[in-house]
Amino acid sequence: MAEACSRLEARLGHTWRRRELLTQALTHRSFGAHNNERLEFLGDGVLNCVIGLMLYQRFPDQPEGRLSRLRANLVNQDSLHEIALELELGRHLRLGEGELKSGGAQRPSILADALESLLGAAILDAGFDVASGIVEHLFGAKVDAINPTQQGKDAKTRLQEWLQPRRMGLPDYALTQTLGQAHAQVFHVECRIPARNLKTSGHGPNRKAAEQMAAEAALIELEKI
Repeated sequence: MAEACSRLEARLGHTWRRRELLTQALTHRSFGAHNNERLEFLGDGVLNCVIGLMLYQRFPDQPEGRLSRLRANLVNQDSLHEIALELELGRHLRLGEGELKSGGAQRPSILADALESLLGAAILDAGFDVASGIVEHLFGAKVDAINPTQQGKDAKTRLQEWLQPRRMGLPDYALTQTLGQAHAQVFHVECRIPARNLKTSGHGPNRKAAEQMAAEAALIELEKI
């Protein structure tokens, strides 16, 4: 367990001095009374504050309403779930027996809440600057990839608009795998663009979210060419 937590800390860029805070952040309410719900509350505030500051600094010409929409697109369950999967956070969670058997370690809401709890634990362990650094590390690439003029259009729409003027046809989305229990499934989708011999993948709590992730990945690859 200690070795696994050390790998998680390395991915987050912070080693906890108060190990009990890290343990609490990884403890779901199904495991016991001393769980991560209060830390989640604190972490949610940290996340919204730091993402707001990142957007404010990166887009000095954008009005308040646009900044709020940009933040909402970043700070949501799908986005947090995606990052939690990249961190393999599910393997570190302490869950009650029933929650463990029912696939709670892969449930989007539980993973998203645990990620926020880690931010709450970080600010208590080392202060705002450290917690802010974790947010910037986890979300920096997402913020850098934002094009404010494209906000309001989802990735599938933007991909179609990129392909059509170049006469490359429409992308094809194929469901490749479905994992987990019926109430906590993770869908894996592949986006295929035959004209460029390109395949990208995405995953999410539903097929729509997985397709959006795959489309975003395709856009990134196409813009490299």
